[in-house]
Amino acid sequence: MEIYSAAQLMEYIQHIGFLPLLDSGICGYSAEDVVADDCRYVVLPDGGWDWPLWKWKGPIVTEGGCVYGKFFAGKAGFISKQWWSDFCNYRRSTHPVPSEGTIEDAILMTLREHGSLITRELRAACGFTGPKMRSRFDNYVTRLQMGCHIVTEDFVYPRDKHNREYGWGWSLLTTPERLFGNEACHAGCPPEESLERMLDHFRKVLPTATEQQLLRILK
Repeated sequence: MEIYSAAQLMEYIQHIGFLPLLDSGICGYSAEDVVADDCRYVVLPDGGWDWPLWKWKGPIVTEGGCVYGKFFAGKAGFISKQWWSDFCNYRRSTHPVPSEGTIEDAILMTLREHGSLITRELRAACGFTGPKMRSRFDNYVTRLQMGCHIVTEDFVYPRDKHNREYGWGWSLLTTPERLFGNEACHAGCPPEESLERMLDHFRKVLPTATEQQLLRILK
């Protein structure tokens, strides 16, 4: 399979349900693996770069019925909204709501108060402004994304003097409840049942993957 557009990748995500952006440890199973060569990262002769896949993330998140965040072993990827409730149901059973008074609780409360913030704004609002605080803060946010407590709403890019977007962009973070509503985050069944549903689905779409590889994606 070779994918040439954001629209084609949206369709593929709806079919497969779960798709890491980059290397997943399973051969052929990532967005980078299924896009055409022309859509992968390339360094331009002038020293710049082009990466269509990277630029597709925003439209896929805002238009494609997909959820995006660091869900897979701390790495980013997409989940179709069809599977979000089961994924959220199971993952929150292994990564529960942060205890009151913890740093993760403070981060989550701050984000809820503001609705949505780009990462650096959230970091500043939470007081992580000292030296070497960025990586520490990012680790907390990654854990909250792994627990399905924070997702990416969109991507925000700086603009040059000609009003053209440039750079890698910033994640606009929010809570899934704010983005999709409370019902979308509840599967109405025990977490173990959600896990088994997802495993059954994975066995069909990734028949050559081992059980250990599938569990690593889901846990």
